[in-house]
Amino acid sequence: MTGNVPAATRTLTVLRALASAASPLTAASLARDLGLPRSSMYHLLSAMEDAGFVAHFPEEGRWGLGVTAFEVGAAYLRHDPLERLARPPIQRLAAEVAQIIPAVAHLGVLHGSETLYLLKEAPSTPVTIVAEVGVRLPASLTASGRAMLADLPAAQVRALFPRNDSFIDRTGLGPMTLRSLNALLAEERARGWAQEDGFITAGLASVAVAAHDHGGRPAASVGLTFRSDHTDERSREALATCARRCAREISRRLSGSSSSIR
Repeated sequence: MTGNVPAATRTLTVLRALASAASPLTAASLARDLGLPRSSMYHLLSAMEDAGFVAHFPEEGRWGLGVTAFEVGAAYLRHDPLERLARPPIQRLAAEVAQIIPAVAHLGVLHGSETLYLLKEAPSTPVTIVAEVGVRLPASLTASGRAMLADLPAAQVRALFPRNDSFIDRTGLGPMTLRSLNALLAEERARGWAQEDGFITAGLASVAVAAHDHGGRPAASVGLTFRSDHTDERSREALATCARRCAREISRRLSGSSSSIR
């Protein structure tokens, strides 16, 4: 990191480094990892400490995140950032797929072993679904849930579904063991999108694609739900392509890339 990098950029880089560390870091290790002179790092940390963004632990000779950083994070959550960033793309997705078939567009997140639905955009032609805003459904059965599960480490999936009784049956369809879930996730991971047909409600099907945060972790999923008898394999692939474009736009917005700034 050269000397002509703006101070604001240096400050944000230090905050990200501290946030991603498992424990507080020394100024020397920060300077080394970020390519800054030690003297510059000490001046930067001192200014950040004065503002409350970092805390110094003198007995350990280490630095960690301060109270102000926590307050900023808490304020971020109060602003419902995911819903606000995702709503316009979800609305555009609903309008786009209306040209193909009547389908409900929705945004979901993982809530333990369940899918929690945050947004829903319905077409002018009604499609009755159970994925209303605020509803939670088994992640193993929903396309939205499995789109996110497919991008999680195997150990995390196993922790979410440790026993066979961790699985819930709604219609007699869908994975009921960790082995069958992993097989389905592997298939959907290779395809690039998840789908379910009658796992939640008989006669309804869904496709979904995960959206990711700046660290590449699945932050949410973009899903489309429609009547099973209104689609074939080709039209479902077309719907999945629309969902993928929407998920990519939401990912860009979540990462704060310049392409998402208007």
